[in-house]
Amino acid sequence: MTGYLRSAIAVYAKDMRLEARTKETFSAVLAFAVIVAFVFGFAFDPSPSVVALVGPGIVWVAYVFTGILGMNRTFAVERDRGTLEGLLLAPVGREAIYAGKLASTTTIMLLVEVLLYPVFLVLFDLDLFNIWFALVTIAATVGFAAVGTLFAAIAAHTRAREVLLPLLFLPIILPVIIGAVASTSAALGGAGWDGVGKWLQFIVAFDLVFLVLSSWAFDFVLEE
Repeated sequence: MTGYLRSAIAVYAKDMRLEARTKETFSAVLAFAVIVAFVFGFAFDPSPSVVALVGPGIVWVAYVFTGILGMNRTFAVERDRGTLEGLLLAPVGREAIYAGKLASTTTIMLLVEVLLYPVFLVLFDLDLFNIWFALVTIAATVGFAAVGTLFAAIAAHTRAREVLLPLLFLPIILPVIIGAVASTSAALGGAGWDGVGKWLQFIVAFDLVFLVLSSWAFDFVLEE
């Protein structure tokens, strides 16, 4: 277990150091997220009644689209730089590579999501500084990354990876999106555990199942 954690942390640290130097993924994802938010801001009347109805959906559409963009680069960067083969030849377990990539993807997504809070507040008067929304965001983002990291590895070996990843990712992650939108609506409506709890439990259960399945399947994906 110690070796597994050390290897996973090494992969995570490598990705975060690279991102800190280049800021390629973070900058692209953040810019795309802000553009999506502004497009929705002009598309909908930001009146309180409309925002209460469509606000949670807007938030998670922006998060999902930007998440797909970020996950697409998880292994594409390794492939473009010619370092994917070296990573696979490194004396670390494939599960540790998956865990490190999962952690780096989750970190970048969460940073972008937090930075979007003021944007949603200004454009839609959505106060997302809510403990229940924060918990839902963390749980749903882990689910996105758990599934997306696996499918990003699959898509990285294809020429049409920008198209293939959404086609694989969205049908699987749809239950989490529905749960996130429903629980966000409840949280922003002032509901506590009674309104958010059942959805949050569902999302956490999804995360646990796909963390195990994706970690197990990752080894087979990289062998293809």
